[in-house]
This record gives sequence, C-alpha cells and structure tokens, in this order.
Amino acid sequence: MEFRKGLAAGIPIGLGYLSVSFSFGILAVSEGLSWWQAVLISLLNVTSAGQVAGVGIMTSAGGPIEMAVTTVVINLRYSLMGISISQKADRTLNVPARLLVANFITDEIFGVTCGRKEDASRNFMLGIAAVPVLGWTLGTLLGALLGSVLPSVVASSLAIGIYGMFVAIVVPKAEEDRTILRVSLIAVALSCLFWYVPVLKEHVSTGFAIIICAVVAALIGVFSGDHGKKEGEAHG
Repeated sequence: MEFRKGLAAGIPIGLGYLSVSFSFGILAVSEGLSWWQAVLISLLNVTSAGQVAGVGIMTSAGGPIEMAVTTVVINLRYSLMGISISQKADRTLNVPARLLVANFITDEIFGVTCGRKEDASRNFMLGIAAVPVLGWTLGTLLGALLGSVLPSVVASSLAIGIYGMFVAIVVPKAEEDRTILRVSLIAVALSCLFWYVPVLKEHVSTGFAIIICAVVAALIGVFSGDHGKKEGEAHG
C-alpha cells in the first residue's frame, strides 16, 4: 500500500523529469560524451545542476578534486533535505534503506515527502523515487539518442532548455527576495569575469570557477542580506 502511494506521488515528478533530462541528454552528447555515459551519469546522480557542472568539468579535462568539491558545494542542500526527511522516518526506514534512498533525494521528492502528514516509510520512499529516477534516466537516453537525429538548430535550442529551467526556478524567488536577487547577480558577474578576463580564463579551470562563484556569492549574500543586518542590529 505504501509503495503504491509512493508511486502515485512520484508520477508527476517523473513526467516533469522526463522533459528536463531530455535537454541534459542532448547537452551531454553535444559536449562529447557518449549516450551510455550520459545515461550512467543520470542514473547515478539524479541532480540537474550537479550533472551540468560535472559535464563541464569532464569535458574541460578537470581533475577529481574539482569534481568532488564542485559536487559537494552544488549538492550540499541534499544533505539538509536528508536530515529533514530522517525526522519523519518510521522504523521501516532503517540504515540500509536510508543509504539507498539518500541517492534519490531531489527537491521535488523532498517537498512531497515532507508535505505528507504520514511518516516516511521505506516502501513509500522507494515508491516515490522509482518513477522520477526512471523518468530522469529515460529522458536522458532519449535526448542523447535523438539529439544527433534532430536538426542542429532544434538540438541546440533544446540543449539550453535545462539552463532555462534554472532561470525559471531562480527568477520567481528573486522577485520575492532581494537577497536571492543580489546573490544571483553577483554569481553572474563573477562568472562573466572568469569567462571574459583572459588571465582568469587561462589559469582558473571551469570547476574551480564554479566553486568560487557559488561560495563568494553565497557569502556576500549572507553577510549583506536583510537577515545579516537584523542580526547586526540585534547585537548592537
């Protein structure tokens, strides 16, 4: 029963992932990866931002340290999501099950799981992860295989679709919160510096550029945001 509930809750998520991962499949192949490499990445990661950054590092001959640090920085939020879900876990979600389910936690799965009144059982978590993982992997496969068949103009347009998803996520939040807007603009400005300034582009690899932009923008946002100001006023 719990597994079926999880499957039902995961169907809308899986359908959404199918279209988004299609763009990732095209992007990965256009960057030089084979179709099976793209599929394997999606199956083992299930993280859009992390995968896009990882492909950029791999195709630019980045090292394992860059890959590891970049992945930790970008996907750090999943650790917090896992801790939150663990507070709703029942006795069936034991340690082996948690280690398995932890690999498939995404923003949407986290939101649906924490939004239910019932506790998070092992069968529910396995059920809600099944369809999204399938949709994400299948979409990547279709994009990787069909990307070479589609006209170059269409393939190039679809390849940037995943970046459009990131913009669609950030813009509404940025309109509501000036701190998010500030952090986003700082990250964009720093990215432009690393791309257009010859010295930085030649001596700083893609992986470390992503890390620096993310960390510096986040730190500036923390210390210059309204929350930081309120804390400063409270201490004053």
